[in-house]
Amino acid sequence: MVSDHSLLSSYREMLLEHLFAGEVMRHVWLSGIKRLEILKPQVDDGGYDLVLEGNSIVRHVQLKATFRGSTVARFNVNTGLAVKPSGCVVVMLFEPQTLELGPFLWFGAPPGQPLPDLRRYPIAKHTKGNAQGIKLQRPNLRVIPRSAFETAATVADLVERLFGALPTVVRE
Repeated sequence: MVSDHSLLSSYREMLLEHLFAGEVMRHVWLSGIKRLEILKPQVDDGGYDLVLEGNSIVRHVQLKATFRGSTVARFNVNTGLAVKPSGCVVVMLFEPQTLELGPFLWFGAPPGQPLPDLRRYPIAKHTKGNAQGIKLQRPNLRVIPRSAFETAATVADLVERLFGALPTVVRE
């Protein structure tokens, strides 16, 4: 049986992105910083889904999503993210029935620092073979194991990784 999650995955992905942006904006607002800019690229080939600017920090964020309890063991990360200032990857774990977000998985560095070196990770391969059945490499993608990600239990924990300590952080 096909679920709405797979049948309408593009819609769900966009919904989760909006929920994520809203949760981050709410937390930053409640911290006392009233302005958080969120930019969306016109084309998604740069390795990031959103640009977040707050607390004098610019973050290029590649978003991923998977169900809570998922056994996904690795994530493909676009190497274009590594040339952006403070690039990072956020995996949103979510509850399928309610779409509640959290916890989050984090792959990145402190604010102002570049993404950890991706060259040490294997190059991703296409999921389908070519006419000869060979799965060709995807040179712009690296396979990052889940174990390389840190857990951010709450939006507050994630926002601190994104922007550093905020003035009067409200803990959820």
